[in-house]
Amino acid sequence: MDTSVAYPHIEVDEAGIARVGATRLKVLHLVAAQRAYGWSPAELHFQYPSLSMAQVHAALGYYWDHREALDAALDAALESAERARPGLKEPEGLRARLRSLRDAS
Repeated sequence: MDTSVAYPHIEVDEAGIARVGATRLKVLHLVAAQRAYGWSPAELHFQYPSLSMAQVHAALGYYWDHREALDAALDAALESAERARPGLKEPEGLRARLRSLRDAS
């Protein structure tokens, strides 16, 4: 499998996962944040200060060139999270403890 890409700030691992440079941040996570919050590239840079503007733009460029595959991966991740949600339980008494902490301040 060819893992080379034409993006100097993007690395694709053996599993085909695109990451921003040598960071652990997946391009998909950056795109998900942009979608969820409507952030501009400048706001993404502000929210992820360890990334340069060049890295942010490279990640977004990579996304647009691979949009179909990355959108499918994001949709699959969201579906997986939705399937897992009903099985999740709130720890006993957590809500009450959080309310008491909030009310105490």
